[in-house]
Amino acid sequence: MKKQIAFSEIAGNSNGYWALLLFFGALIGAALGATWHMEHEGHWVTGMSNQIVWGVPHVFAVFLIVAASGALNVASISSVFEVQDYKALAPLSALLSLALLTGGLAVLVLDLGRPDRLIVAMTSYNFKSIFAWNIYLYTGFFGVVGIYTWVMMDPRFVHFKKVAGSFAMMWRLLLTTGTGSIFGFLVARQAYDAAIMAPMFIIMSFAYGLAIYLLVIMAVYNGANRPLGDYVVCRMRNLLKVFVGAVLYFTLVQHLTNLYATEHHGVELFILLEGGPYTVLFWVGHIFLGGLLPLAILFHPMARTRAWTAIAASLIVLGGLCQVYVIIIGGQAYPLVLFPGMEVQSSFYDGEIYRYLNSLPELVLGIGGFALVAAIIMVAIKVLPFLPESLEDRHVDPEHSAKKEAREAGEKAGASA
Repeated sequence: MKKQIAFSEIAGNSNGYWALLLFFGALIGAALGATWHMEHEGHWVTGMSNQIVWGVPHVFAVFLIVAASGALNVASISSVFEVQDYKALAPLSALLSLALLTGGLAVLVLDLGRPDRLIVAMTSYNFKSIFAWNIYLYTGFFGVVGIYTWVMMDPRFVHFKKVAGSFAMMWRLLLTTGTGSIFGFLVARQAYDAAIMAPMFIIMSFAYGLAIYLLVIMAVYNGANRPLGDYVVCRMRNLLKVFVGAVLYFTLVQHLTNLYATEHHGVELFILLEGGPYTVLFWVGHIFLGGLLPLAILFHPMARTRAWTAIAASLIVLGGLCQVYVIIIGGQAYPLVLFPGMEVQSSFYDGEIYRYLNSLPELVLGIGGFALVAAIIMVAIKVLPFLPESLEDRHVDPEHSAKKEAREAGEKAGASA
């Protein structure tokens, strides 16, 4: 029988805690400095151009936004589907989702070229544009998940947890659908124009959000010297296998569908065979390092340790960044098809593959988004009780006593034999 889970803040008084927080603060400061440099000197100091207008910062921003939706999956499983095993993990899940969205939007806003123009986007709406809808989805996510977190952590409102969780789940699906539709609705780009983009981004969010959650919970409990049992880690490992396999499946369906349509043959040849770095990132980064290798680790009976789990989750995050890079930048590198079936020549790079090489400020800005996520989590778990004091198997595994008795019986039988 499971014991009542007690939540509390971490002490956060060690030298290691303050050194790590200072390190993430330095990365955030470097990201702000990179932003100032790009805005002061102009975007000519970046790798972006008139042809490729979304660069590496957008890769980091979209990845973090997508992962934010998936990080809430643990809380949704607990509240909506009433899986009690995940109840103790739900508050940290909500916190991580809010932190990831904050980091992603921070990078996105700072990479706009004129961040102050965001005021125009928030006051003048073109509802034929998916970007206008996403402003509502992103800001609404903060409100919906914020209320959901409050309901989970305040015993007075515990009866509303399932309702709040269900609404938060539907909102996060809408958010990820909106993010995927940014690309699915861009019919001018051969690499984007596909209805499968929305559901594929949803399943991407499940995999990448859960991988980040696994890394965070192992790092936090190790750093705070709090017990973390194998039961919790194994449950999420098993779930991660399904999500990673689903990402590979949707990727396969996307490219098979494009190969069926003649108009997409050119861009498919570019991404799959002739795209140079984009082809390498697709096959080596996304498919192998981010998909097949983590699945092999997660399924291998000899790789069930925490270290191998962390390696698999890290590879999934790396593969996710590669996938988003290929989608965003690889999709822009392939030239626009202005007149199908015709050969176009001009002085404005028509019909040519566009080159992109990211600059150091772009990379620093993107890394700053991850640093902001980490800093938010470190401060939040110090001031609010997001973490259970113990996640030992005897506290969270409903069959722990039965397993213990069976194990002891087996040991006695072996000793007597």
